[in-house]
Amino acid sequence: MLIIGGAFQRKESWGRCEEVFLGSMDVFTVDPPGWGAADLLPETYGVDFLADAVCHMLDEWDAGQVNVLAGSYGSAIAYEIARRHPDRVGRMVLVGTMIAIPDHAQAAMRRTLEHLAAGDMETYAHVTLDLLMTPERLADIPNGARIRRLLLRRITNISEAEAHQMRANTLRLLTYQALDTRQPPRAPVLTVAGENDSFTTPELCRQMAAACADSWHAEVRDADHMVILERTAEVADLITRFLAGEPLDGLPYCRSVERVSPGFTG
Repeated sequence: MLIIGGAFQRKESWGRCEEVFLGSMDVFTVDPPGWGAADLLPETYGVDFLADAVCHMLDEWDAGQVNVLAGSYGSAIAYEIARRHPDRVGRMVLVGTMIAIPDHAQAAMRRTLEHLAAGDMETYAHVTLDLLMTPERLADIPNGARIRRLLLRRITNISEAEAHQMRANTLRLLTYQALDTRQPPRAPVLTVAGENDSFTTPELCRQMAAACADSWHAEVRDADHMVILERTAEVADLITRFLAGEPLDGLPYCRSVERVSPGFTG
């Protein structure tokens, strides 16, 4: 399985999930250009460049066809890999995803850039997490307050190089606001949303599933956009079941799981 993370996630951030996945599959995690240990990538390079770069990494490792797990920002890269290089992807899971950034989220993202440019990292961290973690539902999320504290500390203390990366990566999203759905991926796709996610809402995630040719959509209980951190064991179990082609019915940690697009016919 290839794992592509979201904003503030380095390839080392997936340790807890990797421990679960390694019981049944090999795991390949990457820092695409502009992420983690990779160099800064100017915002003029689009998601198509990132998709091709990740496929180049797979070629270097002679990885062949892979299953793909991607979170948030990384889901755009995964979608584009599956669309541009359909033979490379077996099955794909997109967590906290959407086809296009809605106006309210664009405005909030631009506000975060203002605080980042001013060097006000504490405010930047709070405003960013208010976008990603629903403040009024925090008490309903297992470990929600603890995870928010950890992320506040992490974001407040990002290095200067990481701050430049975040600026470029956010501008990239704002420049290339919508994915190309004219030729949807052929691979089976599962989209996953936390039921309280106010950024990539369950409906926005479901719209992504509906834009794919062969898809399911799952809504995880007691979670928001940071669902992978908040419900790690449960989400890992859901992903493992989907990648193995197992039934997704009756999972107690899911509010709902539905078949959205039934695949190709004829």
